[in-house]
Amino acid sequence: MKRTITTLVLAGALSSAAVLGTAYSGLVNVGADDPHFAAVHAFLAMARDRSIAVRARDIDVPDLQDETLIRTGAGNYNAMCIGCHLAPGVEKTELSQALYPSPPNLATGGIGDDPAAAFWTIKHGIKATGMPAWGKSMGDEYIWGIVAFLDQLPKLDTQQYNALVASSSGHQHGGGESAMHNHEGQHGNHAPERAGHPAPGGSEAHHPAPTNTASKTHMHRDGKEHVHKN
Repeated sequence: MKRTITTLVLAGALSSAAVLGTAYSGLVNVGADDPHFAAVHAFLAMARDRSIAVRARDIDVPDLQDETLIRTGAGNYNAMCIGCHLAPGVEKTELSQALYPSPPNLATGGIGDDPAAAFWTIKHGIKATGMPAWGKSMGDEYIWGIVAFLDQLPKLDTQQYNALVASSSGHQHGGGESAMHNHEGQHGNHAPERAGHPAPGGSEAHHPAPTNTASKTHMHRDGKEHVHKN
């Protein structure tokens, strides 16, 4: 028995040394354009899903059918999430195509069957995926607004999506909002500005640009111009 334990310990030590040596040698390609091996991807997905499930199991879910909650979430989603997770009528963007792992298309997938897990993910983010921890700047009630909106999102067409965003107050979550980068040409038809409600989806809608500004324009591969305001 003692010999077996010693053999297992030595085997474990050698395996650990081999893994560390491989990593230190630089043989592991960390480029986002080089996907994980299937076994590695499956392991990481399992670890992610179990981590979220354990931490979200005691979260109390509010009424996700509350219309005010849904409208609040619509404005924040359109301003903060659409570049990665898309929306009805929105094609893949630079971010959604470049990130690895690829962010899910929430316009079709929604939040699945676990709103508590969706809340935890939005609040705390996920390491090394590009998913931010929005809880650092958003109160829980605004995060629940996004969850409530996501519960409705797969049921919406482009017109319904734009109408719901237009009925919201745009990008607002109680203070600390930053100017969001505007990819107007890639994000489909944004809802127009209404009286008393800034047009969501772009920084210009919420933070007027200074009068003396320079702009830089570059052309996307789809032929659409993209203007950066300095």
